[in-house]
Amino acid sequence: MAETDVVHPARSGGVGTRRWFGTDGVRGVVGEGLTAELVEQLGRAATLWSGRGRVLVGRDTRGSGPALEAALTRGIVDAGGTAVLGGVLPTPAVALLSQDLGLVVSASHNPPEYNGVKVFDREGHKLTDADELEIEALVGAPGPGGGSVEHAEDVVESYVDHVVEQFGSDLGGLRIAVDCANGAFSAIAPGVFERLGAEVTALAATPNGSNINDGCGATDLTMLQAAVRAGGHDLGIAFDGDGDRMLAVDGNGHMVDGDQIVAICALALGVDLVAVTVMTNLGFHRLMEERGIRVVTTDVGDRYVLDALRREGGMVGGEQSGHLIVLDGHVTGDGIAAALTLCRSLAGRPLAEAAAVMPRFPQAKLDVVVPSLEIGPAVADEVERLNAELAGRGRVLVRPSGTEPVVRVLAEAERAEEAESLCASIADLVRREAGAP
Repeated sequence: MAETDVVHPARSGGVGTRRWFGTDGVRGVVGEGLTAELVEQLGRAATLWSGRGRVLVGRDTRGSGPALEAALTRGIVDAGGTAVLGGVLPTPAVALLSQDLGLVVSASHNPPEYNGVKVFDREGHKLTDADELEIEALVGAPGPGGGSVEHAEDVVESYVDHVVEQFGSDLGGLRIAVDCANGAFSAIAPGVFERLGAEVTALAATPNGSNINDGCGATDLTMLQAAVRAGGHDLGIAFDGDGDRMLAVDGNGHMVDGDQIVAICALALGVDLVAVTVMTNLGFHRLMEERGIRVVTTDVGDRYVLDALRREGGMVGGEQSGHLIVLDGHVTGDGIAAALTLCRSLAGRPLAEAAAVMPRFPQAKLDVVVPSLEIGPAVADEVERLNAELAGRGRVLVRPSGTEPVVRVLAEAERAEEAESLCASIADLVRREAGAP
């Protein structure tokens, strides 16, 4: 019998409230929640925190990227560090090649008007909440000046060579549609699959600064699904704007989500432990229990999944949303590494056949815009009551978003109608208790 553990990350316990950092770095609408001044201050503070060494800087393809990269660079130089500019780079490449510090100007899967800053330490690891609080405490602190700027050489080639060597396999005979989300993988991903022998149709690979994640990529599979069906592809792969998320589409044009991909890879790789989040489908847990694979469950956020894997000695984990992690030869979640692992795990089978091994409970989700992200006692009590009543044949989950001003409601049940009803009733309660319209 497999064991399922629920782990609430120690990194967030009792360290105080962060002002700027959320679930995954700092992000906001450019000119409103996120300004060049704040980005400069964050660059200075992060560099001071890290010891004023060499800082690899990458960015995605947003139009605001160059100006914010310049602001970040000013902060690094003012703190006495060396800004090593990599230009447009996927987030996992910055993590993998991080020097004394790695900084990425990106808002990941968010719309084009957003941007942000992600931070990696010298090991390529995302920071703990305590680390982020220490950086926030240095925001506004003066720097000694005297830093410098360099331009990184061959970083894309180094990154591509690494992922191909560590995760690649013979893809000859596969026809793959690759949706690059008009993001950081646009000039990279199609070539990786072609290098391994696949016949590739590239989609959303012409970024113009304002089309990142716009009707494409892992947040909107509609275009990829249509292309796969129309072109007779074996499968489709979709990344998000900075390349740390990946979702798939089978040959019939049906979505294969992160839970299914983790399941396929875990079974193929023969692991005895996986780490996932509280959003993961109950069908995944049932499959892992049947196969004797221990499941560690964390709060939402790929850094918590990463923490659990490192702590427990695991190799594979991820989120339903597409943050997929394979640590054999990497330090963080990586869309291309995950896609290549998935292709290798198929072992010649159609993706639909491989995905069918995991039963999926119907899920219903709603995002409730509220004045405050606090979850009130009436909601908490009702969620506890419903989960006790469901007794494992379904569940309700309510949590504040770490990246948007919404409370997320998830309901899961054996029948879609029951899941939708549960979700709607809890969402209404959230609105009423918060005084939202």
